[in-house]
Amino acid sequence: MSESAKPAHVQYYIDADLLGLAKILVDLRTDVTYPGDTGGMTRNRRVKGPCTITDPGTFDEIWIPETARQGWLAITRDKHILDRTPEIQAVRDSGARLVNLAGDAAVTRFAQLEVVMCQWRRIESLLGETGPFIYFATRTSFRKAQLPR
Repeated sequence: MSESAKPAHVQYYIDADLLGLAKILVDLRTDVTYPGDTGGMTRNRRVKGPCTITDPGTFDEIWIPETARQGWLAITRDKHILDRTPEIQAVRDSGARLVNLAGDAAVTRFAQLEVVMCQWRRIESLLGETGPFIYFATRTSFRKAQLPR
């Protein structure tokens, strides 16, 4: 790392089911990572280390606790997240913080970007909240989910 380059402070993790969106956001922001992100020098001369989640195929029960350990807010797209006991247990046990892009409208990369941009201030405000939680975001709504027992 050169002496003039400052380290990037990663705050957001974009899940593998949103890799196209992740690559757009990583190009725009120094505080975003995704599975397999090799890090390096960002466009504003910040140095970002590689993502600790190296494989996009990493199971949810593995990456969810890792994002919590890193203090990252995770953004994902999983229609059935509240139906999957291992994922819910991983969120609960690790204190993870997730935003789930919901609805059929979040299928294309552009639609995903639209949801994120429309809800960015709300997403950003979650950095100060303690997990565990899952929020569902669409272009026009943002709501906290009740985690099943």
